Amino acid sequence: MVKTPKANASAAADPTRARAEWMGVLARAPESQLEAVWGDLSADHGEMTYSLLRGPEKGLVMVRGRASGDGQAFNLGEMTMTRCSVRLADGTVGHGYVAGRSVRHAELAAVFDGMMQIPSWAEYVTARLLAPVKASLAVARAQAAAKTAATKVEFFTMVREQGAPQE
Repeated sequence: MVKTPKANASAAADPTRARAEWMGVLARAPESQLEAVWGDLSADHGEMTYSLLRGPEKGLVMVRGRASGDGQAFNLGEMTMTRCSVRLADGTVGHGYVAGRSVRHAELAAVFDGMMQIPSWAEYVTARLLAPVKASLAVARAQAAAKTAATKVEFFTMVREQGAPQE
């Protein structure tokens, strides 16, 4: 999905929408990339301290779908999810929700969510983590779209004339 400048401007004006966007990026980010930025952060700025409010928990969530995108909602099935909540040293609370069973991914997502709420850290996390992840996700999405487009088949229907004289 391509966002228009108007949609991005409203995300910046609405802190809830902005947070939902960065939490989505953190949830889709590869765990290895989160670990790399976390390691760089520790090396550059010392150890970031936090405590677990709600330790990483694995569970199931119901996934809902809609027929044709706007039809009647139905329960598609369940998927595994892991969540975590942390409190940073300054009292900021961060939450992480990720698909799958990765406890470390959920914990790091929660820490980075908390850091994004602190203006002095938001720029660092955006530049080092969110922007590169967004770019790699956009490339992956474009590659998948190109691969799908390459398999597109167009069907043509030929109409036979009725009643044409036979020779």
